[in-house]
Amino acid sequence: MIKIVVIDDDCLVTQALATIINSELDLKVAATGHSAQEAITAYSSYRPDVLLLDIRMPQHTGLEATKTILQNDAQAKILLLTTFTDDDYISQALKLGVKGYLIKQNLNAIVPAIRAVANNQSVFGNEIMKKIQPQASQITTYNLSLTPREQEVLTLVAQGLNNKEIAHTIYLSEGTIRNYISQLLDKLQVRDRTQLAIYYYQKLAHT
Repeated sequence: MIKIVVIDDDCLVTQALATIINSELDLKVAATGHSAQEAITAYSSYRPDVLLLDIRMPQHTGLEATKTILQNDAQAKILLLTTFTDDDYISQALKLGVKGYLIKQNLNAIVPAIRAVANNQSVFGNEIMKKIQPQASQITTYNLSLTPREQEVLTLVAQGLNNKEIAHTIYLSEGTIRNYISQLLDKLQVRDRTQLAIYYYQKLAHT
C-alpha cells in the first residue's frame, strides 16, 4: 500500500484529490492539510511514501515546505501540484530535488504520477516538459566528457522515461541501459535518477 499525504490550500481540491487517490486499491491517503506548516508536520508524523503538495499557499509556499522537508529527509518523495507553469517555480522545484511537478487540472495524470514517484521515478507533466524541452539540444554543450550515447540516455532519463522505455526508444537492451545509467551516476557523482534529471535541467538553465 502506497501511503500519501495531500496538502492543498483549497479544501475542495484536497477532498477531490483524496477521493481520487483512495479509490485506488494500492493507494491510501494517510492525512490531508492546507498549509506549508501542515505539510511539514504531516510529513514528520506520517512519513508518507509520497507527499502531494500544492505550491501556492498563504503565508508560506509549497516550495518553502519542500525545502524544509528535504533538509530533514533527503529521501522524501515530493510531487508538487500547481495551476501555474511559471518558469521560476519550475527552476526552483528542480533545484530543490522534487520527484515531480504536475499541473493539478490534469487529474488523470495524478494517480500514475504518484505510483511512478513512489517507485523512485521522476515525473513532469506535459505542460512542464514543454517549458524545458526546447532547450534539450543544448545538452551537447556540456563539458562533461560524456559520450553521445550517454548524453542521449541522460536526456531520456530527464524526460522521466524508465529503463524499459529508454531501451525501446534507442533500441538497446534494458541491461545496457542500466549500465549506462550506472556510468552516468558515477561520472556526474549523483545518487539516483532523480538527481540525474535535476542535474540535466540545472545545467540547461545555465547554458
